[in-house]
Amino acid sequence: MPSSKKLLNPKIALPVKSASESKATIKTSERTEFLTNANAKSLSSKIEFFLISLNGTVYVEDSNRNKTLTPRAAAAYLTLQNNGKKYKFVTNTSRESDDKTQQLLASIGFGISKNDIYSSLTSTRDYLIKNELRPHLLVSDEVLAEQFSDLHTMLHRPNSVVVGLAPEKFNYANINKCFRLLARDKERKLIAINNGRHCLTPDGLSLGTGPFIKILESASNREAVAVGKPSHLFYWNVLESLGVTDPLTAVMIGDDVREDVIGALAVGMHVCLVKTGKYKAGDELTAIAFSRGEDLVEVPVEERCLVVDTFADAVSLLVKKVVEVGANVLL
Repeated sequence: MPSSKKLLNPKIALPVKSASESKATIKTSERTEFLTNANAKSLSSKIEFFLISLNGTVYVEDSNRNKTLTPRAAAAYLTLQNNGKKYKFVTNTSRESDDKTQQLLASIGFGISKNDIYSSLTSTRDYLIKNELRPHLLVSDEVLAEQFSDLHTMLHRPNSVVVGLAPEKFNYANINKCFRLLARDKERKLIAINNGRHCLTPDGLSLGTGPFIKILESASNREAVAVGKPSHLFYWNVLESLGVTDPLTAVMIGDDVREDVIGALAVGMHVCLVKTGKYKAGDELTAIAFSRGEDLVEVPVEERCLVVDTFADAVSLLVKKVVEVGANVLL
């Protein structure tokens, strides 16, 4: 394999289901053909469900968090909507509620409904409800009020600790409270809304949720349950929310080779990498290992996914029809 290829994790084998994920109602199919640039047209008719990453794919964001839609993103959305495709716009943010995300999108001309959004916060709610967990939540006040007000049980013997991105809450007292809850009962779950090591803020690169999760994992001697991208749980949850029974009827479109492409491949979905947002030249050459019998076979990502310039280009390839407004063809 050429030395320019980046080996992210030589132990990844696809498709994979953990013991907890095997309880999902979604059935897996043995993959016979991967979506690539060579077969996009022939496979497009089999794809009915679309997962689309928001930040970096639908819009790009600068260091001051100013957002701009990627080329023809609004037209691509209309194409999906008008051709009867089912879709969710996914985001891994845990610092903004789904309501806030919807408002931000509307402000830049991308008017989708709240029900069209599936975030790591949504995935967390689904996981908590499905497993009948009573969480102690270390999240921002906005997220607590708008996403978890009915589940917040600080005063009622929580049996889980949930941590999201809440810089204003990341102090010794709050982290120590989470530790003490975990230390008192080894059965209490530690749940990471996401595990990002760092994030971009107006004043520069800042610590994400991941380092604080690591502190709690180390101190409490347990492994956190990850429910955001790129975890299997996130993808199973969002597929289940769409009613998907076969991952081969769904495609994940995203700009992040790890969270979007490898994460979705790991649950048996088709994937499409776009060259916007987090994409860096050569990401499509990232090496990934697939299981073949008892062996692991290493191949570049581009042999297992479609690679295009933009979200709109992906929709143009995968949706046969076009949408017209007056005399103007949008896609």
